[in-house]
Amino acid sequence: MSVKHGLLALLKRGPMYGYQLRAAFDSATGGTWPLNIGQVYTTLSRLERDDLVAALPESEGQRPYELTDLGRDELKKWFATPVQRADRPRDEVAIKLALAITTPGVDVAKVVMTQRTATMRTLQEYTRLKTQPADLPWLLVLDAMIFQAEAELRWLDHCETSLLRHTPAPAPMATDVEVPR
Repeated sequence: MSVKHGLLALLKRGPMYGYQLRAAFDSATGGTWPLNIGQVYTTLSRLERDDLVAALPESEGQRPYELTDLGRDELKKWFATPVQRADRPRDEVAIKLALAITTPGVDVAKVVMTQRTATMRTLQEYTRLKTQPADLPWLLVLDAMIFQAEAELRWLDHCETSLLRHTPAPAPMATDVEVPR
């Protein structure tokens, strides 16, 4: 998630100061990706530097920001551009499992089962949250998290099946590895 673009989208609603932006972001995402207030103000400073937002005169000790024309153009471009898989953070579960398979002494089946149990609990919690009244933005974020958890469970099932079918190659001996001199 681009904090920069998230703040620009919120400022499209109208001028806001940092704490209002943080609260609006948390409300829109159901608190799933909580923002640190320092992160909000640091991002606002960069947005102002890049002429995407403008600071308004201070009022009651707060400095509101508004979107500039350049900021509106940037936001429009962001909404029109699909998010690429490569733009998303690395999948720590996939990396952990890949390393577990290649690390001596690790019970890979246990790693898979531990993750499956945690993901199932998470999925149950998300499903419980779906029964509570909420605004559409939060419900859509929650649906995305449910679908991701379901996909992770399917992938873990696939990993488990693949592990059962896999015949490991013999590990190279230390004497087989060429050491540069």
